[in-house]
Amino acid sequence: MIETHTSASSIPIKNRYTTVLLPIILLLVDYGAILAAEWCSYTLRNWCVPDTQFRLSWLSIHVIIPVVYLFFMQAHKLYTKRVQFWRIISEIFKVNMYAVVSLVVVMYLAQTAAHTSRLFVALMWLLGFIFLVLGRYIVKNILRRIGVLQVPVLIMGAGKTAALMLEHLKDDTGLGYDFIGFLEDNTPEANVAVMMPHLGTFADAEAVIKQTGVQQVLVIAPGLKNEQIEDIVYRLQPLVKRISFIPDMGKLPLATLEAESLIDGHIASFSFRNNLSQWYNRFLKRLFDVVCTVLGIICISPILIGIAVWIYRDSPGPVIFKHRRVGRNGKEFPCYKFRSMCVDADAKLKELLANDPEARTEWEKDFKLKNDPRITKSGAFLRKTSLDELPQLFNVLRGEMSLVGPRPIIRDEVPRYGKFIEDFYMVRPGVTGMWQTSGRSDVSYDERVQMDTWYVRNWNLWFDLVLIWRTIKVVLGKKGAY
Repeated sequence: MIETHTSASSIPIKNRYTTVLLPIILLLVDYGAILAAEWCSYTLRNWCVPDTQFRLSWLSIHVIIPVVYLFFMQAHKLYTKRVQFWRIISEIFKVNMYAVVSLVVVMYLAQTAAHTSRLFVALMWLLGFIFLVLGRYIVKNILRRIGVLQVPVLIMGAGKTAALMLEHLKDDTGLGYDFIGFLEDNTPEANVAVMMPHLGTFADAEAVIKQTGVQQVLVIAPGLKNEQIEDIVYRLQPLVKRISFIPDMGKLPLATLEAESLIDGHIASFSFRNNLSQWYNRFLKRLFDVVCTVLGIICISPILIGIAVWIYRDSPGPVIFKHRRVGRNGKEFPCYKFRSMCVDADAKLKELLANDPEARTEWEKDFKLKNDPRITKSGAFLRKTSLDELPQLFNVLRGEMSLVGPRPIIRDEVPRYGKFIEDFYMVRPGVTGMWQTSGRSDVSYDERVQMDTWYVRNWNLWFDLVLIWRTIKVVLGKKGAY
């Protein structure tokens, strides 16, 4: 047994009763959020239609409507299950939909629908979702920042996979994990060692659990054999409430994974579905693109005009640059961008690649140049902020692109995708996507390909919303763009 770096200690009292206290706090927060949504909906409705005042009974406001909402929140395990916050948003959306529909059905059965304002119901649907999400986010973020009522977790494994996973998990508001330490038989990764104390090896797991009182174990050791996994489960299951594994499943589309136990639980069956193979999902994605793009263009039209004027004054010539890109089903289309290069950019590129071997090598690697002499002064800023890509919104309206999707590529890049090119051809390329939110130009080409194929195989509408939000944060941070 290797020497432990830090002796294990019991769970601090601020996190010791998390599983009991946190659900109560969240329930009270949700109740307050529902009351706030009711009050705002009620007030807005009567303000918009002052001629006929709408009334709600005390019982409806304080009992019936909140109970219906809280029932569905509990049914979706939003008080006990730990998931990433974007999945919490997805579940709250479903809860809000089910609750509103249920309340409408109850009103019809009780024959009170004629006296209920449709505007109130519509506002409740919208504000119920917003207030529930905001309430959850604010409270869980405050608890995470002060380190109170977090779930103590023991980590088993501190290799490269653990280092990568823990960076994503430690700051997620939805999970609220408190990593008390890790167990590792080999030399741990530096990132993990800095993040938490080293409490021993896998053989010390029982002793650490008994000493600390931790009730959740997360095993991040993809290299474990089946016999080793079985050993961990049968040794630790009597001591803790939950053991979670992150297995080595390669690059399978796990977001659509469905697991089912067969033969009385002795065999597991894994299924993968292709969401975008369903026509209604493709229709939903297209509807989302059109509605959001129209609203977006209306809102940012002054910015578009201002950028166009700046480009023309900085470098007289066409404001919009059309570049041939490969789209859905392998068809090429003119991809619109604000011109960020001089008007004779193609000629300058050929001359540069012919005379500069280092630039030629860099171009052949990623089809990009870190210090591109063709870029204008206005173009440098537009590229850094990704504002040069705003005209692609018109590609979205034309049906050539989507708001979120794989990175649009040129014909010369097709061979680089290899067997994954069919995934690329399945969907429209996106104005933004996974690569833009993961370092953009700092991401290697092979990683971009893997991100593109992962997105296609794991698509859902909520992940599109998450990527749009992440893109805004990355652009504002000016990370990895050139």
